[in-house]
Amino acid sequence: MSNVHLINHPLVQHKLTLMRRKDASTNTFRRLLNELSSLMAYEVTRDMPMQDIEIETPLEKMTAKVIDGKKLVFVSILRAGNGILEGMLSVVPGARVGHVGLYRDPKTLTAVEYYFKMPHDMHERDIVIVDPMLATGNSAIAAVERLKELNPKSIKFVCLLTCPEGVAALQAAHPDVDIYTAAIDRQLSDHGYILPGLGDAGDRIFGTK
Repeated sequence: MSNVHLINHPLVQHKLTLMRRKDASTNTFRRLLNELSSLMAYEVTRDMPMQDIEIETPLEKMTAKVIDGKKLVFVSILRAGNGILEGMLSVVPGARVGHVGLYRDPKTLTAVEYYFKMPHDMHERDIVIVDPMLATGNSAIAAVERLKELNPKSIKFVCLLTCPEGVAALQAAHPDVDIYTAAIDRQLSDHGYILPGLGDAGDRIFGTK
């Protein structure tokens, strides 16, 4: 699992534990997800491209480095991915945003696409896919396959939680995609949920059932 990056910073782990609690309210869950996503963004963007610009300090002119944020695209897998998106954008506000709409067929657990909207010139951009859960891996695999049709420079996948089955599935299909996660849980349930997990992330973010 050389391309799996476990983000075990104490603040990340602390907030994840609070989110896992079944008595966490929708407001609390959403706030913690935003904070945790911002923290994860630091690790995910560690190797972001930089560019030199000329600025003027109160004392003199100089050449300084800034993030080349316009080359980065955060791609949210709808709808739950939007819960991570806000925290990521708070760290890299200059990034572009794309959306992939996928739902999981309850019988086959396969991913079905219903929406796809991306910025222009994707072949010049680095993609960071965001989705709270990497469970069966079907949605992640489908999203990566679709995005590879646009020939981006690179693709990363960011989730709060995953499990051995999800990691193995995504790695087998796309070994070139790095996975960033806050936890690798024990296993999948018979219904494709991560155990012990934190329940349905989308429902908990938006207060739906």
